Amino acid sequence: MPASRRLVAVAALLFGVAAVAAPVGAQQPAVSGQNVVLIVTDGFRWQELFGGADAALNNKGFGGVEDTAALRRAYLVGSAEANRRALMPFLWDVVARNGQIYGNQHLGSTAVVTNGFKFSYPGYNEMLTGRPDPRIDRNDFGPNPNITVFEWLSTQPGFEGRVAAFGTWDAFAPIFNRDRARIPVHAGWEPPFPGSSVPARILLDSLYATTTRIWPEMPYDAFMQAVVTEYMTTDQPHVLYLGYGETDEWAHEGRYDQYLASAHRVDGFIRSLWNAMQAMPDYAGKTTFIITTDHGRGSGLKDWTDHGKAVEGAENIWIAVMGPGIPALGERRNVPFVTQAQVAATVSAVVGMDWAKASGAAPAMLVFAK
Repeated sequence: MPASRRLVAVAALLFGVAAVAAPVGAQQPAVSGQNVVLIVTDGFRWQELFGGADAALNNKGFGGVEDTAALRRAYLVGSAEANRRALMPFLWDVVARNGQIYGNQHLGSTAVVTNGFKFSYPGYNEMLTGRPDPRIDRNDFGPNPNITVFEWLSTQPGFEGRVAAFGTWDAFAPIFNRDRARIPVHAGWEPPFPGSSVPARILLDSLYATTTRIWPEMPYDAFMQAVVTEYMTTDQPHVLYLGYGETDEWAHEGRYDQYLASAHRVDGFIRSLWNAMQAMPDYAGKTTFIITTDHGRGSGLKDWTDHGKAVEGAENIWIAVMGPGIPALGERRNVPFVTQAQVAATVSAVVGMDWAKASGAAPAMLVFAK
């Protein structure tokens, strides 16, 4: 992710974490399983998620589109509902029909970041800990001083050794504070399986080592997807984080065609993972997917590429959830305000734990109406 401006902080208090397990409260869903996957596609706007491709950006100027006819055939197929389904078919054909999605402002549903910075590291910290931290004001901040819900869950009975994180951006190692947390965190161009004698893993290590790098801090989403698929064959975590980055990178490059193509690929990656997990006895019918983004972007012909404190609208995000105990309501209507900070408590609640209570500071989980 390109470096963002150094921004002044918003007021917030830091918090400590009580390292005790706590049962979920009365508002939590009746969950029958014990697995959760938090999936983030970096900087993907709510406008495309709910409305599909923007025809005004299908040009070689502000949209940077190489083949406007091809984009039109692929993603501008009719109504807004048809366009969004063409772009994200799994999300609309499966997640929306079996779960809930927040953030369509046209339906009175608003999801926002509360950290005030509106770029990546502050967003990931808010998402993973449940609170913004005014100290985290740049992407190269370094090791996260805050304990994430992933780190806490890894210390709870039944979750030891069953928590892992994969992200294309190399900053995920400090965001999760890998050295302190002592959970597997694969980030950036690191070889995923060093020393392995398994042919598939040797090949993946070779690809990471020898592929030409467009972005020095981030490999391709497809590479990470292959690593996660291989990892799942043997390790099968209860709590998993996946961070895809190409949507943000291509937007910063001003390539609307590649931005859309990346989002479409991520949708396919999520479909593949869901189908694979539903075919595994330990996951089938016992797994929740939470899908979101770390920040929004601006709008219009110029600001769609950018985000940050000075970019109006970059605070607007979206959150989708599907799993056992979550009523199939599709797009939420007239839910005026949910926040990124609620993701952490939601991650813990769907596996039967209460991060909001344990942390003493994180806001409550999303409330899934019936």
